[in-house]
Amino acid sequence: MNDVAAGAHTIRKRFGATTALDGVDFEVLAGEIHALVGENGAGKSTLVRILGGAVRPDEGRVTIDGRECRLTSPHDAIVNGVTAIPQELHLVPSLSIAENLALGDAPLRRLFGLPAFIDRARMRDEARAQLGTFDFAPDPDLPVRQLGFAEQQIVAIAKALRRRCRVLILDEPTAALENREITRLFGVLRRLKEQGTGIVYVSHRLEEIVALADRCTVLRDGRVAAVVRRGAFSSADLVAAMTGRAAAQQTIAATTPGEVLLEDVGPRPDAIVLRAGEVLGLAGLLGSGTTQVLRRFFGLAPAAGAALVKGRARRLHSPMAAIESGIGLVPPSRRLGLVMNQTVADNILLPSLGRHGRGLRGRRAGRRLVAELMKLLDIRPRRPELKVSALSGGNQQKVILAKWLARRVDVLLLDEPTQGIDIAAKAQIHALLRDFAARGGGVLLSSSDLSELANLCHAVLALRNGRIVARIDRGERLDEERVHTAIAT
Repeated sequence: MNDVAAGAHTIRKRFGATTALDGVDFEVLAGEIHALVGENGAGKSTLVRILGGAVRPDEGRVTIDGRECRLTSPHDAIVNGVTAIPQELHLVPSLSIAENLALGDAPLRRLFGLPAFIDRARMRDEARAQLGTFDFAPDPDLPVRQLGFAEQQIVAIAKALRRRCRVLILDEPTAALENREITRLFGVLRRLKEQGTGIVYVSHRLEEIVALADRCTVLRDGRVAAVVRRGAFSSADLVAAMTGRAAAQQTIAATTPGEVLLEDVGPRPDAIVLRAGEVLGLAGLLGSGTTQVLRRFFGLAPAAGAALVKGRARRLHSPMAAIESGIGLVPPSRRLGLVMNQTVADNILLPSLGRHGRGLRGRRAGRRLVAELMKLLDIRPRRPELKVSALSGGNQQKVILAKWLARRVDVLLLDEPTQGIDIAAKAQIHALLRDFAARGGGVLLSSSDLSELANLCHAVLALRNGRIVARIDRGERLDEERVHTAIAT
């Protein structure tokens, strides 16, 4: 039997009145991929931050290779062989691949027996050797910013292994990857497993867990709800353990769309027509142009965009022009859609300050509106004075939606709206989008989750190289297989 690479024993942690972890036991073996799943707020992030040294438990102990370790910082964890790779990779974009790998531990050339300067030739050779173990052979002098996200992940993993990493913690590693990049990452992880590295894998994509994990620990309300071995669980089993109830799948009903809410002016290969009551999906591989469509309608494209909004010509040359035209954007990164050091209430009211920020009556109306939206969207905890950075990812996403509902926009543009959030929050957001469309709004949605598009949209447009190459309507056979075929062929 494999040795225990790292363990958390009877861990308890509170944040104010909130109990994040209540007597949790967790361990990862050497040469094991151990998945950690649960709804937002279940305690996953707190547990991996404790293992990674970023948070200290109130009670309990952490062991590494059987030794009890008191981790007071991420540096302590790294020294002891535990490295956490978060969703936002800690790389320096302006530095080269080789420089990022060697950062903090660069090889030195000696002069008269003393370290004199960085040995760049050796640094490049070491980078080639490290990345070569992953069948990845880029120019080591290439700046990291020129790599795709999947390639940057490999650099981050190689950097962790350079530090003699014994346990690797990955938080939502496939959230921004397409299928072929996920396959490549899984190959890297299986190779690390064979080399004896213990891997803690955190993901909301349950089908990945079923395919990849040797074991899976399910957290619910800060406690361990289940620990299951490979072959003994399905996605439905994990949903039931996470939520305490069986999974329910909803598909949007076919409807007759209403008036045109948003339309491109003039002929173009990616021309969009969005109608009232419609959820229109955008599907494509990385670089296909789906994100550019959304950015264009929100005034973020390099050139000013012209569009018809409810039949009126508009020049969407800036986000402010788009907002004033009744258009709201939910970006792929929550940090781009929120002011993280401001309160939930401030974020919800930010686009509507002209209506709710002046005078006593306006401020009272604003407080009432925030309370109503927090209840409607089930934003937890129900504390509008809390900084939005203290909320889970799913609740932060709901705050972004709430601010556009407060503004009463007619069109919602969404780029990966359920990326990195749990299955319950995902179902709630889907229900909100269906309701928004049912009330006469229009939704333009880009997602790499093809099952999400197939279940949520009235129609899906497949894009390739900035061109619409297919349209699949709900009245036809709109399913994941057809969408995949349309974007891949």
